[in-house]
Amino acid sequence: MAKTIPNYDLYGDQASPAWSNSFSFEWIPQRSKPYQWEIQVHRHDAFVQLLYLSAGFAEVTVNNARIRADAPCFIVIPAGAAHGFTFSPQVDGPVITATQKVLESMATLLMPELLAVIRTPRVIPLPGDNRHVDSLMPLFLALERESRIHASGQTAAGMSLLTALLVQVARIAGAPDAGTRAEPAAGSRKNRQIEQFKTLLDQHFCAHWPVQNYAEALGLTAGQLSRICREVLGMSSLDVINARLLHEAQRDLVYTSSSIKQLAGELGFEDDAYFSRFFKRHTGLSPREFRAQALAQLAGAPAPD
Repeated sequence: MAKTIPNYDLYGDQASPAWSNSFSFEWIPQRSKPYQWEIQVHRHDAFVQLLYLSAGFAEVTVNNARIRADAPCFIVIPAGAAHGFTFSPQVDGPVITATQKVLESMATLLMPELLAVIRTPRVIPLPGDNRHVDSLMPLFLALERESRIHASGQTAAGMSLLTALLVQVARIAGAPDAGTRAEPAAGSRKNRQIEQFKTLLDQHFCAHWPVQNYAEALGLTAGQLSRICREVLGMSSLDVINARLLHEAQRDLVYTSSSIKQLAGELGFEDDAYFSRFFKRHTGLSPREFRAQALAQLAGAPAPD
C-alpha cells in the first residue's frame, strides 16, 4: 500500500483552505529548529514554497529525488510536490508560502514565462556576480513587513511583491552564467508525466474526463497513471481529478456571486443537485453552507450555525 504523504499549509500545521489567497513569511530556523532541522516529506495541495538559503546547506528531497543545496541558493517547491528537507544547524534565510493559483493567474497576465518557474521544482545556485541576486533579499524583507502589518490590501501587495521576486528568479535562472540546476526529479519520466497530466487536467476538468481518457492521452493505462500519481503525489489519479474540480468549485463559491445552479453548469455538472452531492461528499458541507462559512471567515465574523 502506498504511503500517505501528509498535506500541510506550513509543515506541522493543518492545511489552509485551497481557495484562500494567503501568503506567509518565516525564517527557515523558525520552522526547522523545533524539528531538529528535519522536515519530513509532505506536500501542499494549493501552495508554492520559495526558499532563499543565505547560510548553511540542505539536503532536499522532492518527488523521490535528493539534491544538496548549498547557500546561497533559491529553492522552488510547487504545489503538489512531495518534499522534505534536512537542514544544517547553520542554515538561515527566508521562506515564503503562497497560493500558487493566484500567482499563476498574475503570471499569465504579466509574464507567462514565470509559469515555468512557479511550476518546476528546482534548486538554483545564486552566483555572486549576478546583478539580479542583490534584489532578492530586499524583496523578501518587504514581504516580511507586509506579512506582519495586517493592513488593507495585504494580499494584493504581497502577491505583487512575490511576482517581482519571481521575475528576479527567472532572470537569474535564465542567465547563461547562473549555473542553474533543475531538480533532477523534475526531469524524470514520472514527473514529466505528472506535469502533462496536470496540464491536461487544467484543460479538461470541466468536461469530467474519466481517468481512462487522461491515461490514453498520456500513452498509459488507467492503472499505470494511478500508480504514478500515488508514487509522486501520494493520492490516486481519481483523487487528483476530484481535487482539481473541488478546488475550482471552492474558489468560485467564495469569489463569485454566481448561483449554485450557474456554478454547477460552468463546472460541467448535469444539474445543481448532482453538484451539491459531489461537493458535500468531499467537504461535508453543501455548497451554500461552504459559501456562508467561507465568506464569514474572510469577513472575520463567526460562521453561521
